[in-house]
Amino acid sequence: MLPKKKEHPKEKSSLHPRNKHRERYNFKELISSCPELAPFVRLNKYNDESIDFSKAEAVLLLNKALLKHFYGIEHWNIPSGYLCPPIPGRADYIHYIADLLASCNHGIIPTGHRVKCLDIGVGASCIYPIIGNKEYGWSFVGSDIEPNAIKSASEIIETNASLKGNIELRLQPNSIDIFCGIIHNDEHFDLTICNPPFHSSLEEAQLGSLRKLSNLNHQRITKPTLNFGGQNNELWCEGGEEKFVQKMIFQS
Repeated sequence: MLPKKKEHPKEKSSLHPRNKHRERYNFKELISSCPELAPFVRLNKYNDESIDFSKAEAVLLLNKALLKHFYGIEHWNIPSGYLCPPIPGRADYIHYIADLLASCNHGIIPTGHRVKCLDIGVGASCIYPIIGNKEYGWSFVGSDIEPNAIKSASEIIETNASLKGNIELRLQPNSIDIFCGIIHNDEHFDLTICNPPFHSSLEEAQLGSLRKLSNLNHQRITKPTLNFGGQNNELWCEGGEEKFVQKMIFQS
């Protein structure tokens, strides 16, 4: 017998007021947008419809459904092992960036393709440019040091007509450089965004994954697997997030 259904707030108040994902997931609507998601939806211990967030395929299909249902992205996929970003959190980032731009524009959020954004480490998912373009019409240049990430992001753009002409991708040939080799002479951007590698070592990244999986499964997990994926350069670098951001500041 399942426990009594748990009462939840109607909205996730911690998310930005303009975030489309403040309400709890409506899996009926999401499955209608992405039927592949259906086999992964089941009742959790609170008698609520959910997915098993410790399963990489379930997380991937939830992302596909969210992107199609809320942003009109018909075709989205990433290669196995690459970072599968949580959509609500990435959307929050974009909305707060929009507020930052508004603070320099008399309180008005600038919209349209004339607003040019640079995404450092665009990744295989191309997630920030997708949400930024769909929500505010901004144009993007996305850079990455991984050829396979650029290839994956290119396929997403090429298979979604609404993204063509709005997102340009550039491969960074030198992993030491962040801006050099990416920004052209006399080229200007309104903002630079980045999801820097969070951890300072592979071991730290694996420990973080173990903690997350143990929490999701309500039991101690000892084998590191990445339900949200992630290549080494996506997850860690020497000095971690703080050192990476310092490097960005210095090189800028």
